[in-house]
Amino acid sequence: MDFTRTYTPEQETFRAEVKAWIAENVPENMKAPVDRDDLSAEQIAWWRETHKELAAKGWLYPIFPKEYGGGGLGGDEETILEEEFADGRIVKGFTNALVFPTLLVWATEEQKQKYLKPLLTAEKVAFQNFSEPGHGSDLASLESKATRDGDDWVINGQKTWVSGTGTADLLFGPLVTDADAPRHRNLGYFLLPADNEGMELKRLNLLNGDAQHFVFMDNARVGSDALIGGDHQGWQVTQTTLEQEHGGRGQAAPRDEAMDDVLKYTRESNTDDIDKQLAVDSMIDSRITGLFQERNFWMYETRQEMSYHGSLASMYNKEKGMRNADRAREIMGMFSLLDSDDPRAINGGTAEVQQRGSLTAAHPGGTTEVQKVIIARRIGISRTQERAAPTPATATSYARRITMEIPI
Repeated sequence: MDFTRTYTPEQETFRAEVKAWIAENVPENMKAPVDRDDLSAEQIAWWRETHKELAAKGWLYPIFPKEYGGGGLGGDEETILEEEFADGRIVKGFTNALVFPTLLVWATEEQKQKYLKPLLTAEKVAFQNFSEPGHGSDLASLESKATRDGDDWVINGQKTWVSGTGTADLLFGPLVTDADAPRHRNLGYFLLPADNEGMELKRLNLLNGDAQHFVFMDNARVGSDALIGGDHQGWQVTQTTLEQEHGGRGQAAPRDEAMDDVLKYTRESNTDDIDKQLAVDSMIDSRITGLFQERNFWMYETRQEMSYHGSLASMYNKEKGMRNADRAREIMGMFSLLDSDDPRAINGGTAEVQQRGSLTAAHPGGTTEVQKVIIARRIGISRTQERAAPTPATATSYARRITMEIPI
């Protein structure tokens, strides 16, 4: 079976337009560095403005509705943009795009105009505000609180591992609104202004860089329109975000830069047969991951209801990343651990970025153990069963729905 992509003349014309724009508008010194976390303040500021231009062309967030600032384009155009942006080392939007489907499904029209539109047009940037210092992946055990005070909400608590490049304008995620209600019925989902008095973000210096933050919330006051969905529906709203994060959106043009490094090194170096076999094993693992992601993208774009598919792709991708990092070290030796400051680094240091990333990537978006639990529930081999949360692909006219089965 031939899995090679083919494109129509019209699609190739669109590709040529994208290539030409990149060549004319993106200086070499503004292209993405080897480690995406190494963007300078100058580059971040330049891309904040350039993202607005890309959004105006419909290329920054191509498949989201035009009426809210998206491109209104299809999956074919998104695939081409993904491919050309990767080749051109384009820095993609700074907003965590998981918020877009959530707002499309759950927000009121007024909230879409206030929050979704400025995010899709790149006027504002939003970070995901989920995990807490003492709870990690167990979102049902959150402690940060939102307390109603008249028409406002008063926010207190802490979040951690909040990822994002540059500075955020908004932070989205669940907070406890009713401490006396049972798990999964006690949360609200909020969009919080990051510059609000009582909100403070501090950078963390971690293995994967300094693009993650502590968030401290001390009597931060927000209006009632900061609540997305009902004040006890936060778990349902959160599941729409997580459905995307767990792989349910798929990927139009998955690319494995680390795999490219391994194949290039194996071809150009005097490697033995064992190393070549390891490279082939890595390539097979990488291709399987890509097929899962492409399958999910196709299912999402054709509005098919998904079940275990996202978590399966996510789990396999996380495990593949660690397996292939081990194989890369076997093949490349210590050269795989040299960063971009060393002239002997593989492909400018991309191999070292992958070594660090293979460890840290096993946690975000739900650990492999979390993915296995979701898969078990959705294929009917767990004591508790569940269905996939509503997404823009399945929620009729993006209407708010609460028909999903919630595990208690």
